[in-house]
Amino acid sequence: MLLGRLGLEKARIPHSDRHGLIWLERGRLEVEDGCLRFVTAGGGELKAGDYQIPHQSISIVLLGPGSSVTHDALRLLARHGCALAAIGEGAVRFYTAPPLMPDTSAIAREQVRLWADPASRMEVARAMYAIRFGEIVRTRNIEVLRGQEGARIKRSYQLAAERYHIAWRGRDYDRDNPSAGDIPNQAINHASSAMRAAACVAVAAVGAIPQLGFIHEDSGQSFVLDIADLYRHDVTLDIAFGAAAEALRSDESVERIVRRRAVQIFRQREVIPGMIDRIKSLIGPDREPD
Repeated sequence: MLLGRLGLEKARIPHSDRHGLIWLERGRLEVEDGCLRFVTAGGGELKAGDYQIPHQSISIVLLGPGSSVTHDALRLLARHGCALAAIGEGAVRFYTAPPLMPDTSAIAREQVRLWADPASRMEVARAMYAIRFGEIVRTRNIEVLRGQEGARIKRSYQLAAERYHIAWRGRDYDRDNPSAGDIPNQAINHASSAMRAAACVAVAAVGAIPQLGFIHEDSGQSFVLDIADLYRHDVTLDIAFGAAAEALRSDESVERIVRRRAVQIFRQREVIPGMIDRIKSLIGPDREPD
């Protein structure tokens, strides 16, 4: 490939998708002559080389393991309203996101408006349950919906266990010692952590407010938990029970297997882009009216 005047490859790293996400790992994010570039020795998705980053037209840079970022790069990203998140491989962990947010508050303002009114908050919660249930929900009683969800998730655990031929003795989760359960329960814990990390990326990318949830209420990551739970019945359990089946056949750590499987499924099913679309459809200013 021909090199441009700055010695950078002329073809920029393209957007990962139409949401303006760029995934970088195993390299250095820096600035040269006013241009953002990523220098990598390879080993990840990119081959070794110097790459120009189209920082003026992307929403968030996802910086994975083995990477570093310079002060100049942070300054340039902040100037152009491009967010930056430090993540685990494939976004199975979310470590930090400096406040370099998109230059718009539209989604945050709409989220606050919907959250502040009990009637509209209930409608968003019902829409979230409809996604989780795969059908329209009739009740407007949040406790009834939570009860229905409890029954459905128990059935989902059993079906996933049968699909992967795993003996299932029920959900057993100790908050003080999440590694105390059997292999399937440990896998669910790790898969849930990975899904929350993916939801953190999506929430940060659109500039939504993590604390303002529509189903979850007390956590500082309430809205993140709301979004992660939209994928609980299918993606989270698929990651967890598939990893548990593999762990029971090998000596490898179940957490390591879950992370590897989560990375694969996140990419194959475009989980984070899907989350971004769902956030916009639920609380975006251009969403379909109720």
